[in-house]
Amino acid sequence: MSSIVPLRAAIGVATILLASSLAFAAHADDASPWQRDGHSAVRLLAGSRSGAVLLGGIAFQLQPGWKTYWRMPGDSGVPPRFDFSKSENVEAVTVMWPAPLKFDDGAGGHSIGYRDQIVLPLRIVAKAADKPVTLRAEISYAVCEKLCIPVEASAELGFNSVASTEDANLRAALDTVPKPANIGDPNPLTIRDVKRDGPRNVVVDVVTPDRRNVNLFVEGPTPDWALPIPAPVQHSPPGVTRFAFELDGLPPGAKPDGAALKFTLVGPDKAYEFNTNLE
Repeated sequence: MSSIVPLRAAIGVATILLASSLAFAAHADDASPWQRDGHSAVRLLAGSRSGAVLLGGIAFQLQPGWKTYWRMPGDSGVPPRFDFSKSENVEAVTVMWPAPLKFDDGAGGHSIGYRDQIVLPLRIVAKAADKPVTLRAEISYAVCEKLCIPVEASAELGFNSVASTEDANLRAALDTVPKPANIGDPNPLTIRDVKRDGPRNVVVDVVTPDRRNVNLFVEGPTPDWALPIPAPVQHSPPGVTRFAFELDGLPPGAKPDGAALKFTLVGPDKAYEFNTNLE
């Protein structure tokens, strides 16, 4: 038995289906396919296309119990590496790093990184604002549970949408990137002071509303500096949480005097980044 569908209803159904298909196509255009290995997946995200400076992202999914690493992996681990040199109409790409977590590495030390899901925002500068942009990324990273497994992935994505479906995800990721700050700023979470305590020891005084849930990380002026993770001092001065670290892990011939250090201070809901020269 056949039935007759009114023309208005048929047009309505067709409109809904068309809108759904266009939305799906837009979503597909704003994210590359997931590149999967046994324990993780990675893909590129594209923000809205407007002007010469674009916002993108690298999204990672990790299986429960697995982690990947921050730009400075800590006592053990491998930092991610990204190669965007095969991109089209791209002048420069800057990777921004959300505030990381600290993990026991199973060998008496700590590693620094992420678990579950994470999006690394990308600031992309186009060579020509009026020409198509295609981002191509060669991505090298490691995923670890008890053992670490290296992963190599390739992804490609064009920036085509005037209003990307990934804009909200990318803005949320940007909100988790530590904000620039100066030592001594009057924030509830801040670094009050950085000073030498002898020739090899550095102490950092932190003001925090929650002493139990704060982490401090330090980086040297170049990636070949491998400074230890600052550790909380058991008996801190009144009103501060003191961290300390030794000036170990310097590359051959490097001198700590006057070195440009970057501190990342991570609290439960805020994170800040401080740049200073060691006295």
